[in-house]
Amino acid sequence: MTAELTLGAEEELHLIDRERRTLSASAPQLLSRLPSESFSAELQRTTIETNTPVVTGLGALREELVSLRKQLIAVADPEGIGIAAVGTAPSSYDEDFELTASGRFGRMQQQYRLLVDEQLICGTQIHVGVSDRDLAVDIAQRIGRDLPILLALSASSPYWNGQDTGYASIRTILWQRWPTTGVLPPLGSAKEYDALIESLVQSGVIADAKMAYFDVRPSSHVPTLELRVSDACPVVDDAILVAGLFRAMVRSAELDIERGVPYVPVAAPLQRAATWQAARAGLSGTLLDPTTHAERVPAPGVVRSLIERLRPALEELGDYEEVAELAARTLVQGTSADRQRAAYAESGSLDDVMDQVVAETQGPPSGLPADVPALGAYPARAGDEAIGLGSRPRPVYSDVISYVRERSRDDLEKLQDQRDAWSDDEGLTVVLNGETNRFDVDLVPRIVNAHEWAMLRDGLEQRARALEMFLQDIYGAGRVIADGVVSESDLVACPGWRDDARRLPKSVVRAPIMGFDLVRDERGEWRVLEDNLRNPSGLAYAAAAREMLDAVVPDMPRPAGLVDPHASLPVVGQTLRACVERAGVGVGDEGALVLLATGPSSVAWYEHQRLAKESGLELATSEDLVVRDGRVRLVDGDRAVDGIYVRLDDEIGALQTEDGRALGEEIVDVAAAGAVVLANAPGNGVADDKATYRLVPELIGYYLGERPLIESVPTYRTDDEDERRIVLERVGELVTKPVDGYGGNGVLVGPLASEGEIARRRMEIAGSQEGWVAQETVSLSSHPTLDHGRLEPRHVDLRVFVHVTGTEPGQVQAIPVGLTRVAGPRSLIVNSSQGGGAKDTWILQD
Repeated sequence: MTAELTLGAEEELHLIDRERRTLSASAPQLLSRLPSESFSAELQRTTIETNTPVVTGLGALREELVSLRKQLIAVADPEGIGIAAVGTAPSSYDEDFELTASGRFGRMQQQYRLLVDEQLICGTQIHVGVSDRDLAVDIAQRIGRDLPILLALSASSPYWNGQDTGYASIRTILWQRWPTTGVLPPLGSAKEYDALIESLVQSGVIADAKMAYFDVRPSSHVPTLELRVSDACPVVDDAILVAGLFRAMVRSAELDIERGVPYVPVAAPLQRAATWQAARAGLSGTLLDPTTHAERVPAPGVVRSLIERLRPALEELGDYEEVAELAARTLVQGTSADRQRAAYAESGSLDDVMDQVVAETQGPPSGLPADVPALGAYPARAGDEAIGLGSRPRPVYSDVISYVRERSRDDLEKLQDQRDAWSDDEGLTVVLNGETNRFDVDLVPRIVNAHEWAMLRDGLEQRARALEMFLQDIYGAGRVIADGVVSESDLVACPGWRDDARRLPKSVVRAPIMGFDLVRDERGEWRVLEDNLRNPSGLAYAAAAREMLDAVVPDMPRPAGLVDPHASLPVVGQTLRACVERAGVGVGDEGALVLLATGPSSVAWYEHQRLAKESGLELATSEDLVVRDGRVRLVDGDRAVDGIYVRLDDEIGALQTEDGRALGEEIVDVAAAGAVVLANAPGNGVADDKATYRLVPELIGYYLGERPLIESVPTYRTDDEDERRIVLERVGELVTKPVDGYGGNGVLVGPLASEGEIARRRMEIAGSQEGWVAQETVSLSSHPTLDHGRLEPRHVDLRVFVHVTGTEPGQVQAIPVGLTRVAGPRSLIVNSSQGGGAKDTWILQD
């Protein structure tokens, strides 16, 4: 007997209080006004299930789904209730659960306890007519390998308990806690399936056949094969795409059975791994190739491959063109999980995400119309900060991108020429390998929303407090050493350790000016990539970038709340003066504040000059200072120096004058006597050491009793035998760095390296086990960057500065200025020494 291949669907829909944007336990009231043959109660009173009649085509199924949603909206809308077809409602919480009053559901809650209380989830079940139950069981097993793709296409549940879970479908992870989920085990007939269900019921683990929650199963109440793996889909056409592919899978498997193609089961752990990967990444990452269940392949390629494999069945059913078109649209527009994250990135409000999923559920079956046209020629990618789903500019960037789009390529190239001329006139340069080069700034600014800045500010201030406390502790009481959090031998072995640092007075702030390098991944999550506590550069370059845009593109639209970076330049001097006053230096006879630099050969000589001028600091080199009568003094005028902002290319202790005098050692002696404040102090390198970086989350917990607000990148130390083994096996997947490296020197990005480079790095690590660290490769976010008048995506990071005048919360301030650094073409390394450039960073504040 052949399968009937009819279609039907059951949709589970969250009920949303439109005013409060919370779940509404109003199902009993609404169901009393709806026909019972099409609408029914679910486990929780915040959900209603719709049931379509049997239909024969995708078009008819679409009409039924839309009709049932409209009927529900008609009775819900007057009550202020909206509906949301998503795996989890974005701002739902465990305490929102309210059990539907029935004996069956009551028994389930009594038996399964917390598992039931967490079931604030919704799915879409698709039915395909297969009345021959032996055939249904055979097909269900054969199509199991492809089910994770349907899950990825439907993923709509990134948020749970008010936070981003990191999953595209957290519903799947919650659902898999039931004892009867996953694919069917190998079965020879419907009789064996029935015996399995009977045994499960007899075991007491499940109450009835309806609780056989397999990813696909012979339906317990109608003559169909039922798909249960999918999240609920707010856009009706996403559900239609899943239905079309599922029916084609059923028909394709039936044809294999008719041709005698043997069934080859997939190992259960690999099938589970494939499902987990689909729940984790959705369409924004990789999926496991269903033909091997081991090879990772970009999700779009897996979807297209599936459609081609199913093409004969799709064409037979008359569905090929529609399914191919729907799949292409979904791959461009992304899943609901992608769209929800994009909405959250705009405002930082889950209320806005809730409004979006309600609008999509109650909107047109093809989805909400786009507000702005697509940027057709731009190669959009997951994780682009400005160009989002469907190659359309994100709302906060719409004015900026429109400004660029309205200009011809020749006009844009002329603007780039004007930019270069401005930089040359202003002397905006960096010194690389002894040569002075223009500091390249792109004309397309990067925008950091107010809610993102608030999060970064809080997280970096927390991190800076912990690091300053760590420095004061290890060169003072050593409590963190005594408590075994770190070992003294490891600290002393760090390249940045300085014994002289123990001589400084306890009252000094050791790192008044810190810099932190941050990256975003393809899901929009921020992480701290590196800590810079010695001489972080970039503040003056950030101000110059704004000046350049104001001069070259003054008519580019500026958003409300844009922070002026120039206001932060004087804060450098203010911070240094506050640290001087805290240490009690020069009381009653205020001395000079000095920026001590190596000189014109320094990489950031432009910045040194600019900061000194605008921060009220005297710019000095070794020839401008002298130590006399227990004080550091300016040679010109013999004025005493109270504080020194150290911006040398080497440690201050190594500083010598042209005649060979050990000026650095003399200055450290004065600082040890409490007669001058050094910012940043000798020995600070131990806190931004790449090996210490791994411990920062523990230091935050140790000193502050808090969890990190911004996570670090997972980091391995090669002097640990177990971790070294991992690194050596995965050099081609990791980013490896020398412990004492800086400016991108010595960095090897494994996925971009040749086999020869990887082999050499393995030998280097094996030969110097203490000299390396490795980090997981972060898929850096990208940003549109002008290249010869055309927009191209380039990877970016962000350097932010924190000023520290003490270790209390009010004494640590993240400055609302950022320097976005831009990698070169096909590169992940953003340092200017490695060919990178920069962008003006538009930080917005409320």
